Parts: sequence; structure tokens; C-alpha cells
Amino acid sequence: MGVLKRYGAKLPVTDKTPSVNLEEGSTPLVRLDRIGEKLGVELWAKLEGCNPSGSFKDRGMVLAVAKALEDGARALVCASTGNTSASAAAYAAHVGVPCYVLLPSGKVALGKLAQALIYGAKVISIEGNFDRALDMAREAAEVRSFAMVNSVNPYRLIAQKTGAWEICESLGKAPDIHAIPVGNACNISAYWAGYRDARVWGNITSLPRMMGFQAEGASPLVTNKPCPDPETIATAIRIGNPVSAELAREAVRESGGEFNAVTDDEILNAQLILAKDGGIFAEPASCATLAGLIKLKESRKLPEGSTAVMILTGNGLKDPDTALSQVGKPIKIGSTLEELMEALV
Repeated sequence: MGVLKRYGAKLPVTDKTPSVNLEEGSTPLVRLDRIGEKLGVELWAKLEGCNPSGSFKDRGMVLAVAKALEDGARALVCASTGNTSASAAAYAAHVGVPCYVLLPSGKVALGKLAQALIYGAKVISIEGNFDRALDMAREAAEVRSFAMVNSVNPYRLIAQKTGAWEICESLGKAPDIHAIPVGNACNISAYWAGYRDARVWGNITSLPRMMGFQAEGASPLVTNKPCPDPETIATAIRIGNPVSAELAREAVRESGGEFNAVTDDEILNAQLILAKDGGIFAEPASCATLAGLIKLKESRKLPEGSTAVMILTGNGLKDPDTALSQVGKPIKIGSTLEELMEALV
């Protein structure tokens, strides 16, 4: 029924807040028995790629856009590695306001770029990485009085807490382990806040360990130092200086969790496992969660029998080129039954 309608009473929504709704949220929580058995845990996947624009960004964007309209914003602006741009552009189109998107040149998956363009956003490709794009977007927002809808917008993080509320409602408890990819670090912070809310309300009695996974080539929270030239095949988490770094560190510290880095090869391997053994196609950044859990299992740091929820932040169709690069091509045959029978071996 949409985040604002379902959780409006628990969010900063007033009588003056426009009712914005693309039926975001209420995403499936799927139990993955085959993969979980190999890991020795009860494994669940939160399919945030089922949101309207194909990623978790919609969950926070709906409130950010609603409050921007309430405040009289004339346009939206954001920097993005892809998913934020797609989400902002979708909601801008839905409510009928202009959207300006700054992307690091050559660093955005084609599917995400196509989304921003088809939704009608004005896409501006800049020389430099995401961090520079974010600085420029913030400056432009101040000069033009546009609504900045990156995760520096507090309403984004507030509404993203709803993902944790949904998990607790579905499981009837909090998981033991919450595994999540970390780029700009807003989502891990939001989920932790959401779990804490649920405990205060009496919906749960325990809190999960927050396990954040970064790509090895873009892992400032693992190395504890900025990464000026982040590089990874997982474009959604190719961020070297996370905006919400301190909040993320707080979430991990308070929960008894940790940050870990996974290689691009481990991410791609996890993407294949998730698809072939779980029937779920997620973008590379999402698969950092499974790659991380596999790594924890191998190092004997994954408690046997625990309940683990991994957040799959984006749909695999966001970046089909990466997926195609590691699988075989279709078998070509003629039009005879004999050829088909040979191919079916």
C-alpha cells in the first residue's frame, strides 16, 4: 500500500504532506533453504529490487519527495552511482517536477542510466567520482533552491527504517544477523535505527548484529581511511567517502557487528550462486551480502543455526552486462528435431 500509507503514523507525515505513492515497500522476504543449508543458517533475502524503480532507494525517496513538495521545492537534484538517479527520476516524473541528475562519467551501469533518461530526468555526466558529483549537487541545490534527495536528506534515512520494521513483522522477531552492502552507508544506519524502534515499541526483544560488506576496491569503512579512487564492478557501492560513515560505524559498534570487504570475484561468484541455487537475480552490489556470508562461513565466524537476513538492494536487470560477462551464450542450432535432441544432452 506504499510506505507513507502503511507507516505514515510512524513517520514525519502531516496533513500538509502530499500523498506520494508508487506502491513502494512491502517487498518480499524470501527464505533460501538451499543456500542456507550450505551456510548452516536459516537464510532470508529481502528483495528490495521489487520496488518500483528496482532498488531500495524508493523506500526513502518517497518521503524525501513528499516533504520536498510540502516545502514548495521547484525541482529535485541528486548525485548518483545509478540507483538514486533512477529513483529520484521516477518520483519526479510521478509528481510532475523536474529532476537533475549528476553521474560520474563512465561509472554507471547502463540499465540505471536508461532508467533516469526514460523517466525524463536531465542527466549530467561529470568528470570525477561520485564524491565529487555529490559535492557539486549539494552546491547546486543551495544556489537554485532545489531539493537535494541524496541520503544527506534526513527524510531518506527516516523512511528507509521501514525495511527493518517489515522484516520484524514478517519474522515475528529480529534476525540474529543482518547482512547488507555498504556504499554511502545510509542503509545500514537506517536499518539499525529501524530495529531499535521496533524494540522500543515491544515488537521484538533482541537486536541483530549488523554486518556491513564493502567491495575490496571501495572499502573505506574496512580500512578506516578514505578511498580517493574507488573501483569495483559493483557500481552501486563504488563510493570512497561515505556520507553516513559515522552513523554506520555506530550501528556496527552498538550491535556487535563488523565491516568486511569482499573481492569482485567473490561478488560475481555469489551472484551466480544466488541465481542458480536461489532463483534470484540481484545486481552485483547486492551480492556482496552473500559473498560476505560465505566468507564468514569459511572463516568460521558465522554462527551455526542462526537466522540471517541479507538485503538485496537492487534488481539484477540494473546491470545485465556484468551478468552476461560471466555466463555462456545461447546454443545455436538449426530448425530440425535432430539438432534439438543433440542440444538437449
